[in-house]
Amino acid sequence: MKLMTTLLAATAMLALAAGAARAKQLVFCSEASPAHFDPGPTTGGNDFDASAHTMYDGSAAFVPGSTDVEPGPAESWEVSEDGLEITFKLRAGVKFHTQPYFTPTRDFNADDVIFSFERQYKEDNPYFAYLANLTWDYYRGMDMPRYVKEIVKVDDLTVKFVLSEPNAPMIANLAMPFASIVSKEYADQLAAAGTPELLSTQPIGTGPFTFVDYQLDSVIRYAANADYWGDKPKIDDLIFAITPDQSVRAKADRR
Repeated sequence: MKLMTTLLAATAMLALAAGAARAKQLVFCSEASPAHFDPGPTTGGNDFDASAHTMYDGSAAFVPGSTDVEPGPAESWEVSEDGLEITFKLRAGVKFHTQPYFTPTRDFNADDVIFSFERQYKEDNPYFAYLANLTWDYYRGMDMPRYVKEIVKVDDLTVKFVLSEPNAPMIANLAMPFASIVSKEYADQLAAAGTPELLSTQPIGTGPFTFVDYQLDSVIRYAANADYWGDKPKIDDLIFAITPDQSVRAKADRR
């Protein structure tokens, strides 16, 4: 859904593998390797393509091909009359990816939403500086510290954003890649094991594709998420071919 539209709109450098046996495989020629697979602290388009647009969801989402916002894992929201509170009703049954390195014991809930934002502004959060030289440039660049006063858990499927002043683009902001929701349960597991840095290299999201493997500066492989809450991907396998050479990408486009 979101992924396919993003890739097609972002670049024409797509090559469908030929033959019936490979009819459900898509090869995307990416111009550079991602810094890592945590969309929160990154700012580059390649990083977002490799993480937010493939493996993660925000609370809300952009309507494909437009800047309008539609429900995502948050199925609805209400804004108070004074514009200072935005209450999101979360979708039930949204599942995080299951991987050899993590098996979720619960579905996506309010704790994950709150964690995903608090780690970007609370300095006492164990993930605020979990990578060397980590900054949250996108969060700050969108002026979120100015507007977000606190995020309150109403219940497991309800989250309230309390603002310091009204901000008309706030819901659209929450559909951007930096606002992707990560699993608090997974983050807690990694922190307890003393390996929080793995959050950026062994990703867990709720998005349409799951992580398979990454060969540095060569290829990233993904598989369709059979448990995806939204429209299922129309392909089984997604491959990012890291192709810095523009002429090579152009040749792939003409196939």
